[in-house]
Amino acid sequence: MNTNILLWNILKQFSAALLLIIFSHSSRGAELTEPPKLLILEVALGLAMGANPEISVAMREKEATEGARIQAGVRHNPYISSEIQDTRRDTRQITLQFNQEIELGNKRESRLALADILYTKATAELDALKATIHANTVNAFYEVLVAQERLALSKSSFEVANAAVNAATKRVNAGKSSPVEETKSNIAAFTAKIELNQANSQLNSSRKRLSALWGNPFPVFEQAYGDVENIPLVPSFENLLALLENAPAIGIANLEVSARGGSTKLARSQSTPNITISAGIVHNNELGLNQALIGLSVPIPLFDHNQGNVQEAVSLQYKAQDELIALKNQLATKLAGEHERLSVARLSAISLSEEILPGAQNAFEAANKGFNAGKFNFLDVLDAQRTLFQAKSQYIQVLLDAHQAIAEIESILGHVVTHPAQQEKE
Repeated sequence: MNTNILLWNILKQFSAALLLIIFSHSSRGAELTEPPKLLILEVALGLAMGANPEISVAMREKEATEGARIQAGVRHNPYISSEIQDTRRDTRQITLQFNQEIELGNKRESRLALADILYTKATAELDALKATIHANTVNAFYEVLVAQERLALSKSSFEVANAAVNAATKRVNAGKSSPVEETKSNIAAFTAKIELNQANSQLNSSRKRLSALWGNPFPVFEQAYGDVENIPLVPSFENLLALLENAPAIGIANLEVSARGGSTKLARSQSTPNITISAGIVHNNELGLNQALIGLSVPIPLFDHNQGNVQEAVSLQYKAQDELIALKNQLATKLAGEHERLSVARLSAISLSEEILPGAQNAFEAANKGFNAGKFNFLDVLDAQRTLFQAKSQYIQVLLDAHQAIAEIESILGHVVTHPAQQEKE
């Protein structure tokens, strides 16, 4: 877990300069590509935001609603009808008629208003998805960092276990220890090997989950680079709660209520029947005359006045309002839980790094030194080793819990946290 501060600062400066070049080219149409070696958070975010398949789908959905908005303002096409009465030339009567349906009840205005709301909602859904992808990328990136730390820890544990096997074997051969110690050391080494394989598998899975966010099932990067021990600062719960009203999901839910209200207004406007006006001429061969024709067609809403659709629209509007209230309560509860999770993880990380880990490290070193000197038996070393690596593993886990909690908070509220990898650039 020791970090080379100098190397980290140099890499951040180099990465910031590199990113400026990358993003400047990206703005001119060049694509951001996955690096073959080291991957930092900023590049991962750029890849995800630029190539995530879900974002592409949401953009198409927005484009579709834009087309629907155009269609909503289109008026009904006129149509022409003709009629021939009597096929005999001398007595034939030919009618040519122009017809135009006219919408009443503000139907067109209601459609346009609803289409505008749906377009705005699609835009909000796209923005919300981008915020979610941002949070998911941050979460996945730190999962890779933690998986790398776990792999390093497992390698160290495996090396220590092998060293213990050699030491135990020598002591048994020298007649200083019981063969039981050698057997137990071999079992410990075998267990450490299994844990090493599991850690390696978890790292591979984490790398794939991260690269999948930009549509690559086979990651190119070899290693994620970042400071997993640097937990970003998050505003107080009261300040976070104040931001909840502007959360992406709340905004979408509010627009859904508006859309349902627009649907209700449209359904009610459709209760008013449209009229069709007609104008044309009638040519009478027998009389040799052309006669003007004017007509008006008005449906009689005797049975169907769209009452069922109005009732459905009103019920769905009330449903959307209830869902909005439920969503606010749900997100407030989730926000409180994630903030508490973050607080506990941060305190646990401090306690582990400042108190537990140093004590466990000292105990292990003392036990190992005493074992080599013949003062302690192997069980003492094994117990101290197990305690140390359990503490390190717990430390890694609470760091992951902290970063995951922050990612969940960002997913709820949008991007509200500056991560260590972004501080240099911003």
